[in-house]
Amino acid sequence: MSYPLSILDLSTVLPDQSVAEAVAATVDLARAAEEQGFARIWFAEHHNFPSIASSATSVLIAHVAANTSSIRLGAGGIMLPNHSPLVIAEQFGTLAEIHPGRIDLGLGRAPGTDQRTMMALRREPSAADTFPRDIKELQGYLKGESMIPGVDAYPGKGTDVPLFVLGSSQYGAQLAAALGLGYAFASHFAPQMLEHAARIYRESFEPSEDYPEPHFIAALNVIAADTAEEAQRQFELSQRFRIRQMLGRGRDLTEEEVTQLMHSPAAEQVLSMTKYTAVGTVETVRDYLDRFRERVQADELIITNAAPDLEARHRTLQLLGENVMVRG
Repeated sequence: MSYPLSILDLSTVLPDQSVAEAVAATVDLARAAEEQGFARIWFAEHHNFPSIASSATSVLIAHVAANTSSIRLGAGGIMLPNHSPLVIAEQFGTLAEIHPGRIDLGLGRAPGTDQRTMMALRREPSAADTFPRDIKELQGYLKGESMIPGVDAYPGKGTDVPLFVLGSSQYGAQLAAALGLGYAFASHFAPQMLEHAARIYRESFEPSEDYPEPHFIAALNVIAADTAEEAQRQFELSQRFRIRQMLGRGRDLTEEEVTQLMHSPAAEQVLSMTKYTAVGTVETVRDYLDRFRERVQADELIITNAAPDLEARHRTLQLLGENVMVRG
């Protein structure tokens, strides 16, 4: 392997688990990832999901950063239209001042939730229309080159936190290329346009001071285990958890109800989102990662540690660390 491998963590709250327990597990996994040599861990902003504990993304990053020492941490991402660019510059500028050289900022334009929750966030439906301008305003604060005379981010000014555009369509690829920023594609749940977006980004990329060359990150799901049978068992558990998470919002589905839903059209649509999933022994997973990266010419891969079982997630990191990561 000759490319960085990173982690996207939603700080998943499992059934019968408290938020505090889920966050503690997130910290344990971050420490394990740091020990195994992963490049970075990103946390995603989602709202009104009882199974996701990363809604206050910058707060979670601060907690994990305080409990690790060297791994890069960031947002994958902050849904910028939910916030003012100044506030995000202040939050991530504060993180960068406390943990210099360790903070990233990935930016998305989706709400990270449903229409009703958008209203509770005080987000206007047209908020996404100003996404390009908002990125430039945010970048100006972080570089100490504010677009608004007399207004600066304190903290934040001059921290120059690295920015990435997140996306699952051609739009994000074109925007990241035009702005000369890194680009991360959400192929772990939106596989349809991966190869097209990767090509558009590279072909359209405009070099910038921060990114003289394009930096493309592709996401996928991973479950590695000591045996193919155990990996498959964890994969099936992860599918059931996804069905419970996506189709049971607002109610707690029983195991029988999940089983009945597994082969429904709605479930098939949900499960098709995980088209790019590496499952098996570490040799199988390593080969999958290499072929996947080569096909889309990714500069970096970012994985979701898809097993619902905490011990299985730790084992995935250990197997990847011992058998896949390049040691310096």
